[in-house]
Amino acid sequence: MPRTRSIALFALLAALPAFAAAQDKPSNIDEAGKIVSQPARDIGAAKTKIPPVLERAAENPYTLSGLGTCGAMASKLGELDQALGPDFDDGPQKGDSLAKVGGKAVVNSLIPFRGVVREISGAAAADRALAAATDAGIAQRGFLRGVYQTRGCRGR
Repeated sequence: MPRTRSIALFALLAALPAFAAAQDKPSNIDEAGKIVSQPARDIGAAKTKIPPVLERAAENPYTLSGLGTCGAMASKLGELDQALGPDFDDGPQKGDSLAKVGGKAVVNSLIPFRGVVREISGAAAADRALAAATDAGIAQRGFLRGVYQTRGCRGR
């Protein structure tokens, strides 16, 4: 048990730069929380959750079912933006901060043979499923934006 406490304390200390960079912004605090909880996801103690809008996008990213109006498409695009973050033309894209990259590197180095542990625990498969759903969501957002513009929809 003392070893577990030491690892947890070390993980918390390693993530402090990310917490300091957060400056009480919810998105940065969420990112710091993700960094600190990464070892728990690696061993399968915490599960990666795929947002429902991305699960639906993975089923058929190029469907217009239920999206016959501009309002319905705008609503769906808003849901996708919420799950995926801003699109490329919504402003400058920001890279990861040095604190975030450093925090990830330290926390991810806590588990020996991390790659093998992630495969055995199912964490790697869960991350692959999340990545596939994210890709489908990005494809769906691009498709819907094209249809939205082609139909002459305004106000988004």
